[in-house]
Amino acid sequence: MNLAHMTQPSLVRFDLQETRKENVIWKLTEQLYKEGYLNSIDDFYNEVLAREKLSATGFEAGLAIPHGKSAAVKKAGFAVARLSNSIDDWESIDPDNKVELVFLLAIPEGEAGSTHLNLLAELSTRLMDKPYYQRLMAAENSDEFLTALDQKDDADDTPVQETNQTVLVVTACAAGIAHTYMAAEAMEQAGKQKGVRVFSEKQGANGLEDEHTAERIKEADAVVFATDISPKGKDRFKGLPYVQTRVAAPLERGEELIEQVLNNPDGIVEGNGEETNTSSSPNKKQGILAEMGQAILTGISYMIPVIVAAGLMMGIAKLGAIPFGLVNEINDTSYATSDNELLVILHHLDKFGFLIFQFMYPIFAAFTAYSLADRVGIVAGFIGGLFAAGVHHQYWGIEDGIPSGFLGALILGLTAGYLARFLNEKIKLNKNFQAMKPMLIIPAISVLSIFLLNFYIVDPVFGGLNELLRVTIESAQGSGEVVLSTIIASATAFDLGGPVNKAAGAIAIGLAADEIFPLTSRVLAIVIPPIGLGLATVLDRFVVGRRVFDANLRVAGNTSILLGFIAISEGAIPFMLRNPLITIPINIIGAIIGSVTAVVLGAIQWYPLPAFWGWPLVENIWAYLIGLAVGSLFIALSNIFIRHALIKKGRMTIQ
Repeated sequence: MNLAHMTQPSLVRFDLQETRKENVIWKLTEQLYKEGYLNSIDDFYNEVLAREKLSATGFEAGLAIPHGKSAAVKKAGFAVARLSNSIDDWESIDPDNKVELVFLLAIPEGEAGSTHLNLLAELSTRLMDKPYYQRLMAAENSDEFLTALDQKDDADDTPVQETNQTVLVVTACAAGIAHTYMAAEAMEQAGKQKGVRVFSEKQGANGLEDEHTAERIKEADAVVFATDISPKGKDRFKGLPYVQTRVAAPLERGEELIEQVLNNPDGIVEGNGEETNTSSSPNKKQGILAEMGQAILTGISYMIPVIVAAGLMMGIAKLGAIPFGLVNEINDTSYATSDNELLVILHHLDKFGFLIFQFMYPIFAAFTAYSLADRVGIVAGFIGGLFAAGVHHQYWGIEDGIPSGFLGALILGLTAGYLARFLNEKIKLNKNFQAMKPMLIIPAISVLSIFLLNFYIVDPVFGGLNELLRVTIESAQGSGEVVLSTIIASATAFDLGGPVNKAAGAIAIGLAADEIFPLTSRVLAIVIPPIGLGLATVLDRFVVGRRVFDANLRVAGNTSILLGFIAISEGAIPFMLRNPLITIPINIIGAIIGSVTAVVLGAIQWYPLPAFWGWPLVENIWAYLIGLAVGSLFIALSNIFIRHALIKKGRMTIQ
């Protein structure tokens, strides 16, 4: 790709004095508009800022590549700024990155999957070459800069001792764009320095690029998986020593990774020959907790679209029912046969959203298991998720059954993955019977095991816990308003729409129906956690100067805020699944603080209307909103500061 053809001298700025990211992007946007690349300054600028909220566009060594795909772009191109003053707070994969060179990419909406990815990949790859980067920084004017953009390095005559060793690399990040390519280039450059042949496969937004062939794999000595999500087709590398690390690691220590995988690998990739059922030993360096974390993150990334789709369907139905005054009644079966066709559609749309929610835990558990055991783990994981969602109760005629919820999904999904992997490693069959293992033996044993685990342990334990909580709530009905508000709020926030939440709701609504105690603490505790966690993903970079949530959770955060305002607390479940020991206690404390604050200040809500359309019915609405703000901000700030501290200590990483 000829990069100089996609820009021009007037788009290369050496004179910018700005010290804030937003101002740099605005100046470059103005220049793109002036040169005819855009038909709207504001639309493109807002699109770029929206993209900035999704994931870091700063990298390392002073580089940043913000970009925007928009209908406001008339033709693809980019503007460049060499900054007079470096910017310290530009969010980057390297927290210490001080941005001094900025490429702003403008891509037409229709070229989002082609020009956009190709240009990002090309720039990311070239800029990892230090001599190339240094030439750009040494250019004294725009013309020299454009010349350096496409200048090829002469062959390096420095003798490097060849080792005749070959290392394969697989790179993949959550977004599948820049980091994927930069990690691959970093490993290839490190290979040149070590005298080792390095071939990289990019598993990015364009699918598998430069896929490793069977012949190349056969000749390889080892493989490095630099991935933040589970790599695809791991079974191909059966028998090779491997190292598993995060996608940013090659940018920091590429040569060290090559040395490690050749001399002190994490283990040997194991698999099932002809079948694509693969597994590998836990990463010795990262430990089993890190492996479980990666599996949970994989499950969350597949679960988030399910939550978004379900929430949107229910949200559309409830918003559409507002003019009819049927927000909470639209799910009644009587509206399925209404004379008003719009009410019929809204009723079924609401039910459809509820139906989609039933697959939230099955999808999560299935792909958590898949991350650990590949295809052989999917079936048992999916069925474990069905148990966690309580789907089995309706088929077994258990009307008052209590599902195990997100904790059950965690336990059953991880168990399914580890069990399927263990069976795949330990069961050895004659070559003629290999197909029986993934198609019959492993599914039969793993599914039966999940059934027994759920039947004898998961359902009884969590059912007993839920019953204990219900009794505790009932016994507290005679307590003072602060104590009762505390108990109801904590139980409501505990599992975000799960069985404990529902038990608290049943009792709280009963108390309100008998005019014993209002629903104030109940309705606030429904909306405070999703709004608070969503705010955390928005405020983190302003509070501590950097992102503390990965790209998947930032997307979930935006959805969580929206769903929180319409009283769907499930939008916050991805946060609980990812870090339950952090999120659950903070949710409970935040819900208690917000609810008790509102109650003490005099807020009263007798109606089961936690969504924003029920707020006008609250007595002393100002006190209610203060409680909502206090609880939400506590959750947001607590999550931000705790995660930031863990990141600084190296106990947590983000993409």
